[in-house]
Amino acid sequence: MLSDILPVTKDGKSAFDIACSAVKNASKVLLDYYESSKKVKHKGRGNIVTQADTLSETTIIEIIASEFPDHLILSEETNATTPVTGYTWIIDPLDGTNNYYFGIPHFCINIALSKDRDILLGITYDPLKDELFTAVKGSGVELNGCPVHVTPVNTLGSALIGFDLGYDDNQGKNMLDVVKKLHGNVHCIRMMGSAALGLAYVACGRISLYFHRSIYPWDIASGILLITEAGGKVIGWQRDKIGLHSKMLIASNNELCDQLIEQYI
Repeated sequence: MLSDILPVTKDGKSAFDIACSAVKNASKVLLDYYESSKKVKHKGRGNIVTQADTLSETTIIEIIASEFPDHLILSEETNATTPVTGYTWIIDPLDGTNNYYFGIPHFCINIALSKDRDILLGITYDPLKDELFTAVKGSGVELNGCPVHVTPVNTLGSALIGFDLGYDDNQGKNMLDVVKKLHGNVHCIRMMGSAALGLAYVACGRISLYFHRSIYPWDIASGILLITEAGGKVIGWQRDKIGLHSKMLIASNNELCDQLIEQYI
């Protein structure tokens, strides 16, 4: 992958290599705790954080901060209000915490690097499957070093649809209204439990389309770049331009995004 648009450390290491090292080290924390008892704090109904979330985040932040001390860090558990300006790292140390807590093997680590809200680097790593999704702006997408692309499916009737409800009850009900309309009119529907993996799966063509109405920057920063670099499109529910602080998104290829909006939203 080309990485000449990425910053380098004082000793010449690329931000790409630092990010890969961070996710691999953080993954050891998640795997160590995965099959053990976990301490849990509740941030809201159904919204939990485990000690593994916190330790994974600490691991990532320490690595990045030691190599790029002048960069900002926006992270889910401890730096959620950091502004995105200049070089800013956007981190989700464990996306799919409920899956992780209940022993469902579908969760990941998300890291992105932006410069003034322009996403330059996206990495999503599934530690159980050892699947590393990587994108550098202008260089395409790779899964474990092999190029991948969004689905060629161009009709919703043949599409596998992914979604998640989030923690906003009203938005969740709106999501279910759309799912009811889609049921019986698409190939099949799956609720993922991890928005980040849902987006990564769109980027590699496993999922035809993914949509959500209540997400956060750390959920989507990597996925936005993965999908656009894989030849896909990420837009808002009113065809509005997507941004790091957008709360709603639709991700697929051009044809399926348009069909979902025109027929079901």
